[in-house]
Amino acid sequence: MKNEAEKVFEALGDSGRLTVLTGAGISAESGISTFRDSGGLWDQYEIEDVATPEAYAANPSLVQDFYNMRRAHLGTVQPNAGHRALVRLEELLGDRFTLITQNVDDLHDRAGSRRLLHMHGELYKARCVDCGVAVEWRTDISLDDRCESCSGSMRPHIVWFGELPFYLEREIPEACASSAVFFSIGTSGMVYPANTLASQVKARGGFCVEINLEKTAGQGVFDLQIEGQAGETLPLLIAELEALL
Repeated sequence: MKNEAEKVFEALGDSGRLTVLTGAGISAESGISTFRDSGGLWDQYEIEDVATPEAYAANPSLVQDFYNMRRAHLGTVQPNAGHRALVRLEELLGDRFTLITQNVDDLHDRAGSRRLLHMHGELYKARCVDCGVAVEWRTDISLDDRCESCSGSMRPHIVWFGELPFYLEREIPEACASSAVFFSIGTSGMVYPANTLASQVKARGGFCVEINLEKTAGQGVFDLQIEGQAGETLPLLIAELEALL
């Protein structure tokens, strides 16, 4: 990874910012199924039945049960070496670092990431359907649970298909606009608007790196593509980068 690290270091310079986007691939290495996996939890459900506002309106019990299962499973898995390597990168760069994740698990949090934006929400939170207040929630959510602020019903704090992701008004655009380097890790590049972030950085002259099991269709955007698991490639890359910083 020495040559790859040198390219990242050259693009980063002495004061450049680095933004990371992670997707389902890094969590899959810890044992969390993606909705494209065969035989996983998502394989038992249609996305339209459990991951849209319309699904929740039609059958809230089914939707709540699905996310209660996902929340329970989250307690059985642990962060991997890829998560921990990104914590080390944050320690090296400080406020020059931003981590954006599409994942709703807390594996980045548990690994120690702090400059972290959950753009698709968090499994360990619930949100009031009336006032929008989000609170920590580790147990099952039922239809009888009520918001302490306004007595509205509680739903998973998840961005469903058809809803607007979080942090798009300010934090994510600012991070992309000021980044010299952008890492896309473990994401298929198929989910909008996350799949536009690398191209935003590229359009401003940034250096874009993809780390994935296989190269995606965005080959025109990425200056460097590294094939392999995040848990194997990231520790090597960041160790070489640390030696240069």
